[in-house]
Amino acid sequence: MKVLIVDDFDTMHKIIRDILHELGYEKTVSAHNGQKALDILATDDDIGLIISDWNMPKMTGLDFLKTVKKDEKFAEIPFIMVTAEAEKERIIVAIKEKVNQYIIKPFNADMLGEKIQMVMKGKGLADSSSKKY
Repeated sequence: MKVLIVDDFDTMHKIIRDILHELGYEKTVSAHNGQKALDILATDDDIGLIISDWNMPKMTGLDFLKTVKKDEKFAEIPFIMVTAEAEKERIIVAIKEKVNQYIIKPFNADMLGEKIQMVMKGKGLADSSSKKY
């Protein structure tokens, strides 16, 4: 399985990629905005997880999430939003748009690993058993 990392900061790409490698996810691909990420999704059938920032140029993470979840080819790919957006209203908007998990920066490897395990087991924020975000 390949993980698509979408963030406009190279440092965050490296941090997430390094954590993923520690967790055993060796295959990653990166995009600096939602539009580039859509281009990757259109050409790469191996994407099994998306980890995206919210605030990016050209296409925000929220717009990217909306587009992914509305497209039947991509809608089932687990989507984790990793962002500094901590306001409850923003989290609720992301949940309504079917984000699978939401992580507020700063975060650590354990937190990201836990969220990945949850989405891989099919547990998302909309599930009653998963109210932590």
